[in-house]
Amino acid sequence: MAGTRPIPTPLWKAAALSGMASYLDAGLIVSISVNLAIYRDSYDMGVWMAGAISAIVTGCIAVGSLVGGRLADLFGRRRVYNWDIFCFAIGALVITLAPDDITLLIGVLIAGLAAGADLPTSLAVVSDAAPPWARGRLVAFTQVMWMLGIAVAIFLGFVLSTTGMTGARLITGQLAVAALVTWALRSRLKLSEPPRTDTATAPEAISLNSVWTRAALLPMAATFVFYVTWGLGANTFGQFGTYLLVTVSDASQSLATGINLAFIPIGVLLTFAFVRVADSPWRDRLFHVAAVVQILAFVIASLTAGALAGMLVFFVLYQLSNPFAGEANYKVWSQLTLPADTRGTTQGLTYALSRGVFAVAAFFTPALADHSPSVLLWTITACMTAAAFAGVFIIRVLVPRAASAVRDGADAHLRVPSTSPAGPSDKEH
Repeated sequence: MAGTRPIPTPLWKAAALSGMASYLDAGLIVSISVNLAIYRDSYDMGVWMAGAISAIVTGCIAVGSLVGGRLADLFGRRRVYNWDIFCFAIGALVITLAPDDITLLIGVLIAGLAAGADLPTSLAVVSDAAPPWARGRLVAFTQVMWMLGIAVAIFLGFVLSTTGMTGARLITGQLAVAALVTWALRSRLKLSEPPRTDTATAPEAISLNSVWTRAALLPMAATFVFYVTWGLGANTFGQFGTYLLVTVSDASQSLATGINLAFIPIGVLLTFAFVRVADSPWRDRLFHVAAVVQILAFVIASLTAGALAGMLVFFVLYQLSNPFAGEANYKVWSQLTLPADTRGTTQGLTYALSRGVFAVAAFFTPALADHSPSVLLWTITACMTAAAFAGVFIIRVLVPRAASAVRDGADAHLRVPSTSPAGPSDKEH
């Protein structure tokens, strides 16, 4: 069975190094979230400035995804893959050493752009290297790294919650160190890019016109709708989970980070479980159940208007369901349904547009939470419901269509010898 066939160690290494894009992306967003209240006090920020920082990091990831994915398709995915991680390290260092809010914003700008560029590029690299029977598991493994990025940032936030700016600097400093180590290891990674006909010498041959075809547009639109609606909820709690627990649920900084930390192991273990089923029919079967549980989690949070008891139930249900009805699905579905030759560009577009929406939402989130937590939570609940419907469409329509196209291509390849004079191949086929 393809879903249980062993994967060679070099491919797992490639998946781990590619997954560092997700680790650093999640780590950057969550570290800003964990440190936001500390930044607010240390730099004397208001709610709008706090929203602006969160919006900028998400907006930069959006722009980076758009530009980085396109550059990877034009000039070589490995080249972009190696250098965007180095730029992230520079940005993380600026954030760590920032003496004021302006310098902080500059660091966020650099790190956000680099993180965004690395997301579609790294997924395309591991997808290119993976055989079809292992692609789901290898791409899904990057989501484990995403969860680890969240876990490390929240754990450090909890341990260092009473140390103020010193702790905040350590939390972002580990991201800079991780990025530098990843850059060194990626530089020595031995994986060949797939043959690309004449595009190696003529990058412009991959025209943007190839993106605006039905084969690319339909899966791109569907995966975008799923990711943007699901991500509005996930991104809100990723960026503002600690902030909302402190300002809406009246939890202390230590309690808020502790609550987030307590439920993270559930998410990590279940993400590993998703990796196990990512190349099997269970991947999409479990989505239906998990999507319903995920919606229920947000309904409970909304009904209790963000009260602490309701939020505790929310976190349990959310961590149980999110690994099977979240970003991991989006990553796998994108690699399965988007055309291979423009995968960096098309997934970069869906990342960019989605993160752009998240950036706008992040700017208004602190003010909306201050005005009416119920309105904020019910809006997210509606988005999660829309994401569930988009996911069902992808499962029922696009994934079978993509699998059929692969089979047809394989059959056409096998039929090629039949056009030559009759011989042994005619009898075999």
